[in-house]
Amino acid sequence: MIHYPPMQFHKFSAGSFQAGVESHQIDGVTVKVYSPEKTLADCFKFRNKIGMDVVLEALKLYKSRMKFDHKKILEYARICRVNKIVLPYLEANI
Repeated sequence: MIHYPPMQFHKFSAGSFQAGVESHQIDGVTVKVYSPEKTLADCFKFRNKIGMDVVLEALKLYKSRMKFDHKKILEYARICRVNKIVLPYLEANI
């Protein structure tokens, strides 16, 4: 049993885990990260753990920094099974 560092393990479906992965070059190294839209869907998925204030701040930052792509957000929300939760927030931002 590992005592340090503290760890948590989570299980994801293959679709949820692989959706929205992008490859970026950082200092000559290829790094895989989730797209902003997938990250936003994940924020809604884990809203009870991170807090709704964090989710709303993420939505606000996304709206101010990115071209708002409702279709992509809803696609990832459907994969993460939070599309019914996300939809009212997207409608409010139209």
